[in-house]
Amino acid sequence: MSSELDREIPLFPLSSVLLPYGQLPLQIFEQRYLDLVRSCMKSDTGFGVVWIRQGSEVAGTTGSRLELGDYGTYAKIVDWDQLSNGLLGITIEGRQAFSVDQMRTSTSSQIFAQASFRDAPVEVPLLPEWDSLVDVLRGLETHPHIQRMNLSIDYDDAWQVGYSLIQLLPLEEEVKYELLGAASLEAMMGGLDATLNEISG
Repeated sequence: MSSELDREIPLFPLSSVLLPYGQLPLQIFEQRYLDLVRSCMKSDTGFGVVWIRQGSEVAGTTGSRLELGDYGTYAKIVDWDQLSNGLLGITIEGRQAFSVDQMRTSTSSQIFAQASFRDAPVEVPLLPEWDSLVDVLRGLETHPHIQRMNLSIDYDDAWQVGYSLIQLLPLEEEVKYELLGAASLEAMMGGLDATLNEISG
């Protein structure tokens, strides 16, 4: 699929994995990311969220070199507020997965990537073998914390069910990253089901 988003985009490295349809709250305190957020809000654009395999997203942190994932999720800012601690709080929502082809760092330490966007998921009906995943997701939605997120999940769309469940479950970030990179919907749902079976014993 050819898309206007197949271009260079700014990156926001995170120690958490963001998936399409998923939401994450962030506290912004570094100047380079304050500038990024202001620019995106002004132009109504987004940025790429890429998982940090190793290192820290905080500039100047001592330790290992920053190592980022090979793919991520394009995010849009859906809410923002000034937090009680004085920091800027934003909520981002995942839109479309992409692969990182090439990265560069600007003089202001902002990371950019040439991104190849995957085809946007087309609605796919749920198969009977995925009913147990739907039950788990509906159970999660009764949790007060998740209810406060005011999610609107289309339970007729297997992509939304799978991505939302991966985002909300307390899985290791590496597991979420691997599921985000699944080659197909069937592979993602099968991997998710196997993970849940392993957790439940």
